[in-house]
Amino acid sequence: MRSSRLSGPWAYFVLTLGWSWLFWIVAIVLSQPAGSLLTLLLIAMGGLGPAITGISLTYLTRGPAGRRDYWRRVIDFKRIGLRWYAVIFLLHPLLAALAVATGLLSGESLPAFDQTAGYLAAPLSLLGFVVFTLFFGPVPEELGWRGYVLDRLQARWSALTSSLVLGIVHVAWHLPLFFIAAHPIGHVFPMGSVRFWLDFVAGTVVLAVMLTWLYNNTGRSTLAAILFHFMGNFTGEFLELPDPLRQYQTLWSIALAVAVVLVWNSKTMTRRRPGPAWADAYRRGAGARAAPAPAPYESERR
Repeated sequence: MRSSRLSGPWAYFVLTLGWSWLFWIVAIVLSQPAGSLLTLLLIAMGGLGPAITGISLTYLTRGPAGRRDYWRRVIDFKRIGLRWYAVIFLLHPLLAALAVATGLLSGESLPAFDQTAGYLAAPLSLLGFVVFTLFFGPVPEELGWRGYVLDRLQARWSALTSSLVLGIVHVAWHLPLFFIAAHPIGHVFPMGSVRFWLDFVAGTVVLAVMLTWLYNNTGRSTLAAILFHFMGNFTGEFLELPDPLRQYQTLWSIALAVAVVLVWNSKTMTRRRPGPAWADAYRRGAGARAAPAPAPYESERR
């Protein structure tokens, strides 16, 4: 008999942070040289926290139908739709282009794009970069953040509030990595700098808002969240925009997120208005586009 305490978002957050931080704190305490195999292993194990917790709680709190739904949302590419595929693959490059254009209009020089040219000149290294960027970040994270806990948050709060909570937790989840010398995050976003507060903290929260919008409009597609998260990481590292172009990109992202909330609505971030059927659908794990299911996901055990 499972405990209902495991069904809510807070159990997920505690278990995920506990798993990830345990490995990362060990890496901090051991303080191995950069590139140490042990440190890299500890970083990787900690990074699996969102997925391991999400999958484990799915099997502990859901019956066969809920488990099938979990994995179907990861692999079902048909539920996304062509226009949402366009959003997934084009939005981040468009934001980067807007940032470059803003920089040129404000007197900045055109970036050299040396890293971009290097990847294009070595297709095999580009392929390795794509695989690494996909599977060391978006896949293990989204199997938990959007694949599991977002529904639980939206069963209690609006889409906007759920996004803000998840975005803040996502920021907090990363924090121990800033104290591990072998991890690049502390070098890319020096703690306390403008880049840390604007690009990392605000950028992560904005990403959570955009991912909720995408998730709710693609039939709760975890695959859509994985691909959009991947495109954000890939575009940022592939182009490697310098400051202040990076800041311009974040500001454009904030503006877009505000527009999404105003145009779509903060309750569901879809064209549907909230109502009892919509709320019941999320409580049952059916999603905004689905009809209400016969029993809430908290007690579903079929």
